[in-house]
Amino acid sequence: MTIIPLSLYIHIPWCVRKCPYCDFNSHQMPDEIPEADYIEALLSDLESELPHIWGRPIESIFIGGGTPSLFSAEGIDALLRGLRERLPLRPTMEITLEANPGTFEQERFSAYREAGINRLSIGIQSYNAGHLKALGRIHNAEEAINAAHIAKQAGFDNFNLDLMHGLPQQTPEQAMHDLQKAISFAPTHISWYQLTIEKNTLFHHSPPLLPDDEHLWQIQKQGQSLLADAGYTQYEVSAYAQKNRQCIHNINYWEFGDYLGIGAGAHGKITQPDGTITRHQKYRQPARYTKEALQGKARSATTTLEKQDKIFEFMLNTLRLKEGFNKVAFERRTGLPLSKIDSNIKQATHQGLLQQTRNDQYCATKQGWFFLNNLIEIFL
Repeated sequence: MTIIPLSLYIHIPWCVRKCPYCDFNSHQMPDEIPEADYIEALLSDLESELPHIWGRPIESIFIGGGTPSLFSAEGIDALLRGLRERLPLRPTMEITLEANPGTFEQERFSAYREAGINRLSIGIQSYNAGHLKALGRIHNAEEAINAAHIAKQAGFDNFNLDLMHGLPQQTPEQAMHDLQKAISFAPTHISWYQLTIEKNTLFHHSPPLLPDDEHLWQIQKQGQSLLADAGYTQYEVSAYAQKNRQCIHNINYWEFGDYLGIGAGAHGKITQPDGTITRHQKYRQPARYTKEALQGKARSATTTLEKQDKIFEFMLNTLRLKEGFNKVAFERRTGLPLSKIDSNIKQATHQGLLQQTRNDQYCATKQGWFFLNNLIEIFL
């Protein structure tokens, strides 16, 4: 079989405080984070997973959370050294660390850089004090502004700024001000996405007043135009990058590549030599995860994808990309012939949601891009 690209995701589950919109597996940090024990558990978790990926190179590493930048530089260094002892890592590999402005210190981030982190993803969300307060963020506008400066001073020439729009009572003018401010720091990548209310969040139980559809549409159109004029190409629903600066890790995810997940609540997807695709999940509670991982039993669940699951999940991911997918990618990643979805493709094309751009390349039309959920549902 064709070797599927493989990435590594590492989850650090603690935050200073849980944000009201967040549905990720994050937990308020204790008085003292058990950093050393957790790193030992992560490496034990990895060792238990190695038999499932023997001989396969890692294409990228992403350390997410939670707030990974709550870990000390010494802890991140110990983690990366442990990874290098167990995996063949290329010196130029993309290694991303998520960070929040409230945890930025130049000395610490210089040490992260020396340890091997070469890309930062900074959770700004907004530069507006009122909106930061409404989102429950612990940093202020000044810290948000300083974050990019500190990243550059620490030696990072590749970093992402995370921004939300459609915030409680946000006007189009305020949304554009946030975006213009982010662009002014010349990050290589901007993740710009609309706030959505997810289940199991405080916002779901007490919904804030959000902009109406007309204002959301205005924000979306103005923002995309602003980003394009500044040299940022949209390559995914909420991802914009300077030339050749797309996030390698996320592209692999959206192209239905494989990824190993270690850490509390982490998910993974592995394609076996016979084409079988399995998904795994780790225990969510940090204490339970640490205990089980140290015993080599970090997985809380493993499932095997059926044929229809493969098709739907492939479309769920690849149709988020501006370029969509092609015949070769579909057949290599799912192990199924494209003929399996001929009728779905015809239906989506007939409805004006999908188009064939060249040879066997398929992507959403302009209409399909705006009604992406409807397009994806055709492949359920």
